[in-house]
Amino acid sequence: MIIPQIETTRLKLRPYTEDDIPELVPLVGAREVAAMTLRIAHPYNEQHARDFIAKTRDDGEIRVAIILASNGRMCGGVGLRPDTAHQRAELGYWIGVPYWGNGYATEAAKAMVPYGFETLKLHRITATHAKQNAASGRILVKLGMRHEGCLREHICKWGEFLDLECYGILRHEWQSLQQSQ
Repeated sequence: MIIPQIETTRLKLRPYTEDDIPELVPLVGAREVAAMTLRIAHPYNEQHARDFIAKTRDDGEIRVAIILASNGRMCGGVGLRPDTAHQRAELGYWIGVPYWGNGYATEAAKAMVPYGFETLKLHRITATHAKQNAASGRILVKLGMRHEGCLREHICKWGEFLDLECYGILRHEWQSLQQSQ
């Protein structure tokens, strides 16, 4: 699968490279980031980053680095995990702690949703977040996603069972939002 390069007002979304490892490890390796994500290990080291970057090239998922257009620094990552048999994908993202609160996750996710519907021809995009990560829920609402329910104690993170809040948007809902803006 071809990994996209997308530009927004403040960001460049592009494939990860080995050159990203020095920035990637401390950003994604922060305990605060790992605590708010489902699939990021903690502690996170250089070998994790190498394995992750290698995997982004051949596992069918679309994962891109979020780069600040102003200075070329990485601030996070965003991606889609497609299920082509059902024309759907799961949206995921993370932002490094120094960059929290600047709207970068919203801006990056708003760029990935059209890529999913227009380029990948998806019918549905979903996302989940741990109940304690209310900021992520606000991002998903800004994307036009609807809260679809809560999976109670659905995952076990660091020995604690956590609720997952589920969101989704259908292609026709997204198209309606685009027409009304």
